[in-house]
Amino acid sequence: MCKKRLYTSSTFHSYGCGMNHLLLVEGIKYSAKTWKWCMSLAQRCTCMSQLKPIHSLFITQGLHHNNYAISKLLEFCSLSESGDLSYASLLFTQIDYPNSFIYNSLIRAYSRSSQPHLALRYFRLMLNAHDNVYPDHFTFPFVLIACANAVCVPSGQQIHTLVIKNGLASSDSHIQTALIRFYSECKMLKDARNMFDEIPDPDVVKCNILMTGCLQSGLSSDALAIYQEMLLKGNEPDAFCVTTALTACAHSGAILQGKQIHEYIKQRTNLSSDAFLGTALVEMYSKCGSIDMAVQVFDNMPKRSVCSWSVIIGGFAHHGHARKAIECLEKMQVIDGLRPDGVVLLGVLTACNHAGLVIEGQSLIEKMEVKYGVRPKHEHYSCMVDMLCRAGLLDEALRLIRRMPMKPLASVWGALLSGCRTLGNIKMAEIAAKELICLENGNGVMQEDIAYVQLSNIYLAAGKSENASKIRKLMGEKGHKKTRGCSVIEIDGQMNEFVSADVSHPDRSNIHSILQLLYHCIIPQPNKSQGAIN
Repeated sequence: MCKKRLYTSSTFHSYGCGMNHLLLVEGIKYSAKTWKWCMSLAQRCTCMSQLKPIHSLFITQGLHHNNYAISKLLEFCSLSESGDLSYASLLFTQIDYPNSFIYNSLIRAYSRSSQPHLALRYFRLMLNAHDNVYPDHFTFPFVLIACANAVCVPSGQQIHTLVIKNGLASSDSHIQTALIRFYSECKMLKDARNMFDEIPDPDVVKCNILMTGCLQSGLSSDALAIYQEMLLKGNEPDAFCVTTALTACAHSGAILQGKQIHEYIKQRTNLSSDAFLGTALVEMYSKCGSIDMAVQVFDNMPKRSVCSWSVIIGGFAHHGHARKAIECLEKMQVIDGLRPDGVVLLGVLTACNHAGLVIEGQSLIEKMEVKYGVRPKHEHYSCMVDMLCRAGLLDEALRLIRRMPMKPLASVWGALLSGCRTLGNIKMAEIAAKELICLENGNGVMQEDIAYVQLSNIYLAAGKSENASKIRKLMGEKGHKKTRGCSVIEIDGQMNEFVSADVSHPDRSNIHSILQLLYHCIIPQPNKSQGAIN
């Protein structure tokens, strides 16, 4: 049976003396000078146009049969920013006996590429390889990343089983982190939480990954609960973890917890000057309704980025201070020497939209490319269409849609449909609804739901109940349902979530009693003795 060639330092044996003495590597003799020269070329390689001639040289010198030598070329192709993954795969096919390093390099590279399923292919090849090549603690984290990126849940669960059998799930911190990340990114938060709870003392990285998973699934309250648990265990959160907690506060409106985190930041010099944290604080105060505190934090930031300006502009837009948002375009260039990007300009357009400044909005979108070097994208046109619709200029909005340099997507037709509902324009609503339903971008069912519900409401408002009934009947036949409303409120630092038709809140009886009292106080009740309304 042919044994696999594996390169180690002990594989080398010297013959002769001087620079031209021979080396025996994996049973093949090479000139020491040739070996040193070829390895030097491989190490200094910076682009594929250099690598290919080096590969040719390796072949002429017989080094392409040497795992160590060829792994240097494969490593560059697969892991370097200047590399070429397809060429790395071709190199792999020429290797008779790939070792663990070669498999791991390809698995790692493909796990983060646009083809993560190929990482799973190389993992399967590795499992079926003979002679002492097995997945190790370097392999599993990247395979799990590939499963998450490919949304391949069954494979990820099988790998979880495999690492449990190998004993790595309970002993290797990197694999534990990868498992939590896999389940979180696949929206399997219960499994992610179970994995997290099995770890006796989870570190800050694991906490942050689970918090991020909760945020991405819209569970801001759960993210904050994990943050509080971490503090109670005495673990010191890093800047990333604190930023995630502030984002959770912003999403849920938990300003009390946000203020507590702000005080925590002030007490730690290593956090107080962090630009990302400062920006997260500005966003938290802004989204929680305290624009004055947001401005105060922003003004006190030692260093601001374009992102920081974007957040404060978004805050001004949210709170109706459109003129201040417009002024920021000049200030960020004069004070901080920063040029507005597409996100900043979208924030200013949004501010104009909320304040009804149509002329200013039109002027900005027309001058964006000339004045700021930013070509308007779909989101800018979507905002402008919404602005025109809010101003009652439906015909102008439709003309703008027809002039767009790209295909209008759901946000554009949705804005026009909403405007039609406000103004009761049935004819144009039917056009917008038809376009919205015909779109094919992966959210077809959701788009149909929006279109049907909006169109039905427009028909009802116009007194065309028969048309509305037809739409509702069509929705039922297609299995569409209106998305249930949801609201969140913070009371004594605790987040309370309410969903339409939900009866799971522990204080629902008291809530209903208070609502009943309010109902009797607000709604006039009939006077039984007089038979009239008070």
